This record gives sequence, C-alpha cells and structure tokens, in this order.
Amino acid sequence: MSIESELKKEGIVVTKTLDTLQVNSIARYVAENLCSKFPEQNLNLNELFIELSRLNMCIAKMPPSASLAKFFYKNSTIYFSDTLEIEDIQKLAIHECIHYIQQSTDKKNKLVRLGLCDFSSSTLCGMGVNEAAVQLMSSICVDSKIDTVKYYGIEFPTISPSYYPLQCNLVKQLSYVTGEDILFNSTLYGNDSFKEKFISLTSTDIFYTIQKNIDSIVYLEDELTMYTNLLANTEDNIKKISKISKKVNKLKNTIAKRFFETQNLIISSYFNKYYTTLTTPKCIENFRNKLFLYKNLIGTNDGYTFFNNYYLDMMKKLEEKYEELGNITTSLIVEKKNIFSILFKKLRLLTSKNYVTERQK
Repeated sequence: MSIESELKKEGIVVTKTLDTLQVNSIARYVAENLCSKFPEQNLNLNELFIELSRLNMCIAKMPPSASLAKFFYKNSTIYFSDTLEIEDIQKLAIHECIHYIQQSTDKKNKLVRLGLCDFSSSTLCGMGVNEAAVQLMSSICVDSKIDTVKYYGIEFPTISPSYYPLQCNLVKQLSYVTGEDILFNSTLYGNDSFKEKFISLTSTDIFYTIQKNIDSIVYLEDELTMYTNLLANTEDNIKKISKISKKVNKLKNTIAKRFFETQNLIISSYFNKYYTTLTTPKCIENFRNKLFLYKNLIGTNDGYTFFNNYYLDMMKKLEEKYEELGNITTSLIVEKKNIFSILFKKLRLLTSKNYVTERQK
C-alpha cells in the first residue's frame, strides 16, 4: 500500500509542508531538550539536530479520533494537526521525534522494533509500555508537573494527565523498581536492558504479564473511544443508546480492573522477591523506606485496600526479620504496644490527595 493510500485510509489530509526554517527550528528545540534533560543517555546535540532536521514535517487535517501528531516511518514524516499552534507543535514533536530515534528497520525497510515495542510479533508486544515511556520522556522535556487526576474512578498521580495517563502511571511504577535511566535507555536505543533488569528483580512471567496488561489497556481505551463516539452520534434510538451505554460502562470497569491487577502485581512481585534478600538491619530499613514511598505512585479508588493491607503485613514481617537477625532492640515502630493504631493512623494518610482534577472519560 502506498503512503498516499495509508494516509487516506487513516483520514489524514496534508494541507501544508513545513519549510526548512520551520523544520530546523523544531529539530533544534527537540534536540536541545532531549540532550539537556537526559545527559546520561549520551546523545550528541549536533548529530541529533542534523538527523531530526532531515525529517519531513507536514500540517494536516486529522480525523477526530486520531492523535494530534503522527510519525510515519516509511517516509520519515511527522504529520501535525492543523488545529495546533506552533508552541503545541514543538511540544508534540518531541514524542514523535523520539519514535524516529528509536525505530529499527530491516534490509527491506520494514519496521522490526520501536524502542520497547517488538514489531516482529503480530501482537506488537510492548506497544503500551513504549508509548508510555516515550510520553514520560516528552513530559520531562517540557517540564510537566505531577498532577493528580481521575479516570474510570481511579485517582492517581501522573506527569502526563492528557496522554496515556494510566499507562504513564504504571510505567512510572516500573521505573521505580528498575530506575529511570535504564528504562529510557531501552526506550531510545531499543535494547533489552530494562526488560532484563525488571525480570532479574521479579520473574520472566511477571514481566510479560505486566507488558500484556498495559498493552491491553491501550486496546481497551481505543475500543472505549469508538463506542463513546458512537454513543455521541446516536439519537432517538433509546434501545441502541442503552446498549452502547452498557458497553461503555463495561469497558470502563474492565480498564479499572486491569489497572489494579497490574499495579498489585508490580507491588507484590517486586517487594516479595526483594524481601528474600534482606540480611542486615540497614537492608531492612532501605526496604521499609522504599515500600513506604511507593504510596506516592499508586492509583486508588474507594474500594482499594491492597496496598494498605500489603504494607501492614510487610511491616509485621520486617519486625520478625529484625528479631531473626538478633536485633530485637531495634524496632520499626517506636511504641511497639501501639503498633496497629499507629500504622492505621498512617495508612489513612497514604492515599489522601489534596488536589484532584476530574477528567472522567
């Protein structure tokens, strides 16, 4: 299929091609931001600028369901929605330029890998994780602040409230386990360092289950968008409206369920294995601090109790671990007789949020 046919199929109609000066300005903006925000990735500013300045960039009419910017690897072109201002174009260009940097093609110019996403598989394994990782990097480049939002009844912190918010939250949790540098290195260069690191801290099965879950959230949200648009354009047919509404609610509930399944799996798989490595009081204290700070990452709703219960159980195990190591005088809780009242008092604060922005889909 030709590029023109692919664009037509996706409803993209080019209205203007950006000139060399405009492309160079965007390329410079993106290159400078990536190099300054991620110095540990050893990007060369001049080389990166030259690469990005060779990209074609076009303004186009995009269908309502499409993203506001899209990179086509076959013709090295980024298409921007004609509804965007130049400042918005620059910011969105970061995400698409990272896609350009991370692409890997075979001798026939067929895409085989895009950062964390494996295109050799028909299921495009890792697409959700890759999109979220790219969006995290893009958000860091434009100095986005962490915001507390609410989708599908889930309240959670994210640096990207408008683009892949759920996926960004979960991948942020993954990077808390492995470290961000290794995540972003695999995102840019398409290596397996991040995957291997996470597997070493959990297991192979856990990694692929989490990757599959995050991918499925992307597909579920795409399906939800389709039904939401269908609902908005359905009039006078009460029976059909009711049927679509039920489907929309079912999809929202499934997304929320999948999110919590994934979050709980990350928490339990990592900290359960980490617990088996504790051999000194210092190790125990580091473990306790890392688990306690995890509360700042999680998504919650009115019925969510997993993290609180897990935290309580682990605190009791850590107390026992101290005693096993012969450090009975060192206590995790200052007043041992009040251990449960103190813990529950703290736990009530774990998931409290001061500012909540409602962005309910």
